[in-house]
Amino acid sequence: QERLVNSGGGLAQPGGSLRLRCEASGFFLGNYEIGWFRQVPGKLREAVACLNGGTGEANAYYYGSAVDGRFSISRDDLQNTVYLDLKNLQPEDQADYFCATDKGGNCPVFEDYIELQGQGTRVTLSS
Repeated sequence: QERLVNSGGGLAQPGGSLRLRCEASGFFLGNYEIGWFRQVPGKLREAVACLNGGTGEANAYYYGSAVDGRFSISRDDLQNTVYLDLKNLQPEDQADYFCATDKGGNCPVFEDYIELQGQGTRVTLSS
């Protein structure tokens, strides 16, 4: 069974860092593009980053000026995991984060065609 499992969220201080994980099982994650999204309860989901599938160095894309330079997406093929590193966290980064793929291979992930999605991991900023 193909699955994406998210982890790594938690409580962080403003200015702090977290590493979010998107671990695949049942398929090789590198075959497909993987996008990270975030959603604040009651608000629309927004794309954060995306990493193309394929071998070799994959192209990464970032969405939204708020995350530019602070977030980094990467993949570890041996761990079958895509990471989203969050740095210099800001209060507006507090949200539920999840990864997803439409199995198209190339970014972006089209939300209407998402085929697999992680269960999400919550990032909370301390006041």
